[in-house]
Formats: sequence, C-alpha cells, structure tokens
Amino acid sequence: MKILVVGGAGYIGSHMVKKLALTGHEVVTLDNLSRGYEDAVKYGEFVHGNLGDKNLLNTLFSKHRFDAVMHFAAFIEVGESVTEPGMYYHNNVCNTQVLLDAMVSHDIEHFVFSSTAAIFGEPQYTPIDEAHPKNPINPYGRSKLMVEQMLEDYDRAYGLKSTCLRYFNAAGADPEGELGERHNPESHLIPLILQAASGRREAISIFGRDYPTDDGTCVRDYVHINDLCDAHSLALEKMQKSGDSARYNLGNGKGFSVQQVIDAVKRIADNEFKVIHAERRAGDPAVLVADSALAKQALGWTPRFEQLETIIETAWQWEITFFSR
Repeated sequence: MKILVVGGAGYIGSHMVKKLALTGHEVVTLDNLSRGYEDAVKYGEFVHGNLGDKNLLNTLFSKHRFDAVMHFAAFIEVGESVTEPGMYYHNNVCNTQVLLDAMVSHDIEHFVFSSTAAIFGEPQYTPIDEAHPKNPINPYGRSKLMVEQMLEDYDRAYGLKSTCLRYFNAAGADPEGELGERHNPESHLIPLILQAASGRREAISIFGRDYPTDDGTCVRDYVHINDLCDAHSLALEKMQKSGDSARYNLGNGKGFSVQQVIDAVKRIADNEFKVIHAERRAGDPAVLVADSALAKQALGWTPRFEQLETIIETAWQWEITFFSR
C-alpha cells in the first residue's frame, strides 16, 4: 500500500514509518517538525509541512494515490494542554478536520488514529476496557475524544473508515538502535529515569508513596513502541478487509509501579542515582492499566516486548548511544 504518515518525524511516527517501509509499503511522511526531527525519518519521502495546510494536502493527494493515512501529529503534553488549550484544540482537532476533509475530497477511505487512554479520565475500574466511560479531565484528552467523535460522524456521513488506537504509555526504543524517544522537554517516566541513570539529570522524583498499591507508588501500563506499531499494521489490514471502523485499547495489561521502574533501571544501568520523594500530584490516579483483550482477539495482536526489563533495555541502549554522541 501507499500510506501517508502525518507526524512521522516524531517518536511513535518514526518507528511506524520504519515498520511500514520494511514490510513493503510505500510511505510518505508529512511533518512540520515542531515536535519531531527530520533525521528520524529514515525511510520513504519526507514532506515538510502542516496537516492543517489545505493547499499542501490537496497537492499531496493529487500527486499520490494513498490507500490510507496514519495520524501521529497531535500535541501530547497534558500540563501544556491545560495552560495552552487553544493550541491543543487548534492542532489536535481543527487541523485534523482539515486533513479528514481533504481525505474525503480525494476518496481516501482508511484512517488510523493515535488516540489515548486520557479520553477515559479518572478510572472507574481497572483494567480499562473499551466500554469504560469516557470523561477526559484535561484539554489533551478532550481533544482526542473530539476527534474520535468526529470520526464516527465522518464514517456515517462520508464512509470514511477509521481505527482509533488508545495507547496507555508508549515506551522503549527500536531494538536495532536506529530510533528512540527524544521529546523536548521530556515528560515520560522511563526516559526521565534513564536520564538520571546516565547523568543527564540530577535526580528523579517519585510523586507520592502513599497510594493503595503494593509499594505505595502509582502503577502504569507500558507498551513497547514496536508492539504499538504492530497493532497499527494489523488494524489497517483488518479495516481494509472488513470495511469497518473500530476502537481498541493498547497496553500490556499488567502495569508496573514507579518504584518497580526505578529498580529495573538501576539493575539494567548498573548505576545508582538520586531519588527524591515528593508530594502527590493532583489528578494522578493510583492505577492505570489497559484491558487489551479486544485488540488481541480481533486483530490477532501479540505483544512481543511485554517484560519491563526488555522495554527498558531498548530505551537504555538508545539513551547511552544517541545522547553520548
């Protein structure tokens, strides 16, 4: 297939571009590089531009006959979405609508959307399945849910088929060492701990040790980046065969505590580092874990990197090789 990947210069998008290219697809990446890096696009054609640029999209869609579009171009920082909601609604919702309208105009019928567990808000039960109530508590989560709702309407009105994949916590790096995570600023737990282990950060903070979990620290669900990419490929294949839209939660289904992640990094890096015990942060649930049974059953998705140590090892190799250059 020929696939347009918007946001393909970012963390998840760049790994997806690699997978698509190495499995025989023709890939074009569209990215404005506001959060991504051109040197992360190592396969296929790169186009520097914005998914909200209607003229650019019409030019691209006239030049290429795309079979599908994959979307990785959202802003993702929860805290930033609270202080800059307009920026989040404009990029995550308005720009995505421009893209969807261009797809409809050019008869492109399949769309894979990176959604998020943030659409669920405070968990009413865990593990969280697809039927869990959706009540996002920040503009980031609301912007993603708005797009999911928009996609339902575009399916009914225009026949645009979509698959929304709700990540819990993407983690790890390309096992071949070609790609990895480098957000700026970084806000994800595993790379922050790795920065402390490598000396790029003075310390790592644990926000709260009095949660109702085994060790008192928050439990989160981490899914390896390559497993996420596998799910995207399977979702696109299924959508093209069945002609149906779908929604899936993606996670490891187990969850690991903050303390477990810190301990695993210390073992893998063979290094001690400073850990600061801080107060709880407002809005941090004790446990966030996905129920991915539907994705496994419907897509035949079988995660290959389920062990926490494996996820961290790939990320650690990226930390000590890329950032030591």
